[in-house]
Amino acid sequence: MEQLFLHWLIQYGYVILFVWSILEGETGLVMAGVLSHTGDLNLGISIIVAGLGAFTGDQIYFYIGRYNKKYIMNFFRSHRRKFALANILLNKYGWMVIFIQRYLYGLRTILPMFLGTTRYSGKKFAIINLLAAMIWAGITISLAYIFGEEILSILQLVKEYWYIALPFGVIVSGSIWYYFHKATKK
Repeated sequence: MEQLFLHWLIQYGYVILFVWSILEGETGLVMAGVLSHTGDLNLGISIIVAGLGAFTGDQIYFYIGRYNKKYIMNFFRSHRRKFALANILLNKYGWMVIFIQRYLYGLRTILPMFLGTTRYSGKKFAIINLLAAMIWAGITISLAYIFGEEILSILQLVKEYWYIALPFGVIVSGSIWYYFHKATKK
């Protein structure tokens, strides 16, 4: 099973990376950086593909918000605090929020949708979004490429000691979720 998964990653790596970048991001970028480190993917092509995928995803979210404002506001009623936080950040920091939204947990999809519900210029959003997506992909994939050997060592340890790594991962993930959940309530 592991060999089949690895074969798919190598065979369809760029397609998987593009789709993964539309939906989520960091995990796929780290995988692309490690696969570039091992020589299975090209570093430059991986950065471009991931950047374009992230750009495409945020553009989709922006236009979902632009053309479905009432539906978005009703559907995301439980995320009102995140919309409020996005509004506060946008008013305080302006276009820089679009640039750094990729690094803000819980706001990566909310912020573009929120901006779509406002009168924010679609052209301006697209330009800033493209630049931000390429820089984000370049930084993340390059770091994974540079630290590829260390990441592979950690993955080998996780595979060997999964019974320790699994609870540890759950605790760390839960702690991060709890912290950001508390932060958005404020």
